Amino acid sequence: MPSKIFVNLPVKDLDRSKAFFGKLGYTFNAQFTDATAACMVINDDIYAMLLTEAKFKEFTRKPIADAHKTTEVLIALSMDSKDEVNRVVDAGIKAGGSEARDPQDYGFMFLRSFSDLDGHTWEIFWMDSKHVQ
Repeated sequence: MPSKIFVNLPVKDLDRSKAFFGKLGYTFNAQFTDATAACMVINDDIYAMLLTEAKFKEFTRKPIADAHKTTEVLIALSMDSKDEVNRVVDAGIKAGGSEARDPQDYGFMFLRSFSDLDGHTWEIFWMDSKHVQ
């Protein structure tokens, strides 16, 4: 069985975060979603667990970082094309997020970043498969 990844992210308003990511085209697995957590399906092997801050605190003794002020993680997701990169980032900005930095175009790789409602940085990129060994 291939490994699956579950990125756990604290959110201030779970319903607002679900609505935000729904506008980007993501769905949620109802089996692992309740009033304190939402399991966002990125693909068959990658999920983001959006957790209320109270729920997130159950998993750590450390304080929760304010992602608007500090960077605790960069979440990088590959897309199949530059157009898909633009679609996802533009949808994130339209839904209330903000562009995290200027687009980066290296010819073989194209990258754009946005911050979600809680300040988490999502790096959305396309890489030409001919340059991946």
